[in-house]
Amino acid sequence: LYLFIRPFIKWFLHKFTRLCELQRICYGAPSGSPRSRQVESSLLLSRRKEIKNLIKILDEKVEFCNDMAFKSFIIQAVNTVLIAKRIKPKLHPDFGRLFGNCVEQIWGYRRLIHEIERLRCTQYDCENLAHESKLLELWTLLMPDDKLEGRISKQWQEIGFQGDDPKTDFRGMGMLGLDNLIYFAKEYNNAARHVLLHSNHPKHGYTFAIVGINLTSLAHRLLRSGLAKTHFYNVTKKAPTLNDFHKFYCYLFFEFDQFWLQSKPRSIMDFPIIHDKFERNIIKLLDDDSSVFKMNFLVENV
Repeated sequence: LYLFIRPFIKWFLHKFTRLCELQRICYGAPSGSPRSRQVESSLLLSRRKEIKNLIKILDEKVEFCNDMAFKSFIIQAVNTVLIAKRIKPKLHPDFGRLFGNCVEQIWGYRRLIHEIERLRCTQYDCENLAHESKLLELWTLLMPDDKLEGRISKQWQEIGFQGDDPKTDFRGMGMLGLDNLIYFAKEYNNAARHVLLHSNHPKHGYTFAIVGINLTSLAHRLLRSGLAKTHFYNVTKKAPTLNDFHKFYCYLFFEFDQFWLQSKPRSIMDFPIIHDKFERNIIKLLDDDSSVFKMNFLVENV
């Protein structure tokens, strides 16, 4: 019904305000998720051929474009809408900037999805020296006082891998899983090592690395489904980056650790139930258009 009456509503509001829908959104909606989501919806519902073609071009180009090309696409998008909607920049000097910011966020998010997917599809290769170096770096960051006896070792289980060789645990999430763990261990070392201590709790422990890879899967799923748009549109006024995704992951890991301990699981067998509850809580938070996950790590005693 809404799609049927929408053109009439737009016509009435345009006659009444002398502004097109995109102008009303850019001038009236709060910046961040509220504005960018409404702009995105307006563009996707547009019947104008020029805008439909613009969306098609942006979707095709952002997957592999560099930063310079991406900026040129934003300018192209602004100019296309100015012409299609007959908006005069001299009369509306702020529109181009406000609309351009929304386009940067919307297609920056889509660009990030492609970047994350490439990392996820890159399988860990023990013949790749860069991959091996990253894995050893993870050990050093988490266990600085303990020397790793060998590349294949039961010591890996001390940081939550399943067996003697961690490479098999990365099959589902590829290098994305390892990169997430390294970012957490490097950028928030105290918090990561404290979470590792929690994971070794005698009664409520869990496998640190395996849970971390599961949380990579959750972060990836929230990103691809679009549920994470609320956070990413609010956390930065520009295009979200890989580092923004890593920080999102770190937030999830730290919060899950707290949630896990508060749930007082009987054993690791409770993981699926607790993980599902945690995911539902995160999705509920993301339903709030003002939601943004801040990296506020308060380290407490184990």
